[in-house]
Amino acid sequence: MRHLCRLAAVACVIGAAGIGARVVEAQGQPPPDLPAVTVRGQTYTPRSILARNMGTEADQTTAFPPHRVIGNIYYVGTRTLSSFLITTPEGHILINSTYERNVPTIAKSVEQLGFRFSDVKILLGTHAHRDHQEGDALVKQMTGAQVLAMAEDVPALREMKTSGREHPIDRELRDGDAVRLGGTTLVARLTAGHTRGCTTWTTSVQEAGRTHNVVIHCSLRAPGTLTPGVVSEFERTFTLVRSLPCDVPLGDHPAQYNMHAKHATLQAGGPNPFVDAANCGLETDIQEAMFRAALEEQRGGRP
Repeated sequence: MRHLCRLAAVACVIGAAGIGARVVEAQGQPPPDLPAVTVRGQTYTPRSILARNMGTEADQTTAFPPHRVIGNIYYVGTRTLSSFLITTPEGHILINSTYERNVPTIAKSVEQLGFRFSDVKILLGTHAHRDHQEGDALVKQMTGAQVLAMAEDVPALREMKTSGREHPIDRELRDGDAVRLGGTTLVARLTAGHTRGCTTWTTSVQEAGRTHNVVIHCSLRAPGTLTPGVVSEFERTFTLVRSLPCDVPLGDHPAQYNMHAKHATLQAGGPNPFVDAANCGLETDIQEAMFRAALEEQRGGRP
């Protein structure tokens, strides 16, 4: 317990059963929803975070109104699964195809913004889970885009076969590699833990005469069992993510950066609410608090 609250500005509250005291309920009953942590006055549990991120089946497949986030970055995803379009004079970059069944929805959102889906030249992803990259093969089929992926996630992507299609990989990336198109540069940062090749994307944009650093975060949610390898990955990842210059925090689930509320504010006019440097570390604070609580529980309360 004494090691759980080392994060600055983060207060951690352990669930009523206590870390390390998780009991086995009757057969057929779900396990306790622990650990619980409180960050900036909000309490989170594993189930609440999963529900926040995924929502309902309808949330995962229903388009959220496509909109410009900042500069040449647009949102074209669903209510709970992020997909970003980055436009350039030489074609466009798409980040996260989400589920294959969502690809036509994403394509429609791109067209509603006044761009052509067929102009997508590069397809990127945040990590090798179906809700983020299952649709890669269909996007490639529809657009001919080059599919780039972090090398550590390639084995998992190769196993992700949908509708009989092999998962396409045109270029393997390493930490720090740059992806360039039409004057836009995206840098791939390996932020492993959630998956071996979890990729956070950074770029900069111009708006109103100012340069803004944009960070499209990969999920930092820890798996159920924390192996030594995963622990090592997360220790590196939390340090790295906190070091990234950030004015505009985005994420592979809209809830990670409070998109719905910010979009409502955007519609009302005024300063761009997506410029939110004060909250660049919020999701990292939440997930690191959960990680450390789970790790202490797994170790039986030992530091």
